Amino acid sequence: MGASAPDPRQPSEHWPLAWWQQVYATGWFPMADPEDGKLQLCRSRTRALMPLDQRFHIPRSLRRWLACDDLHLSLNRSFAEVVAGCGDRPATWISPELARVYGQLHGAGLAHSAELWHGTELAAGLLAISVGACWIGESMVHYRSEAGKVLLVRLVEGLRRGGFALFDVQLSNPHLERFGCFPVDDGTYAALLARARGARASLQLGADAISSEAWMRE
Repeated sequence: MGASAPDPRQPSEHWPLAWWQQVYATGWFPMADPEDGKLQLCRSRTRALMPLDQRFHIPRSLRRWLACDDLHLSLNRSFAEVVAGCGDRPATWISPELARVYGQLHGAGLAHSAELWHGTELAAGLLAISVGACWIGESMVHYRSEAGKVLLVRLVEGLRRGGFALFDVQLSNPHLERFGCFPVDDGTYAALLARARGARASLQLGADAISSEAWMRE
């Protein structure tokens, strides 16, 4: 599998796993049109990255939430629930077809959910794709105040420990910028991804862990 762009024809859930693997490994990502539900491949001229070094900033207001004993983490415990929550919006790019694609990628160990629980209730969830040592955050949902922020902090800690080199959050916003999110151009992102996809990394959240295999060797 080379590093060229994937076939630009209309994507669908029926494309083989290797095709979807190439989509992400070459810097593309799927989105469904909120109006007609058609899947399309997208690529941003500017990509947003979350730092995995000292540039990552934890807002002071989160400190008491991070110390809360009632919150705990898991990985891939409620994948379908997280995908459904991320797509439950008035105008959503996660169509039923794309949700099925994510389900197929999850079954192959490529798509993941990270969860934050308050007792037995899901407080926040993140949908992501792992590409070697790159973690691509697709979407997030939260049900409790500050829960999404706590999940982000704990996730960054886990990615650091596990050897991830890149945390792609795709598009920036004021919320993410509070944590140090920064933009890179597409050329810079492509170079970073090319290095990260040839490496291995791991992630542990709570009692659950995954290993991300290298997707491509240059």
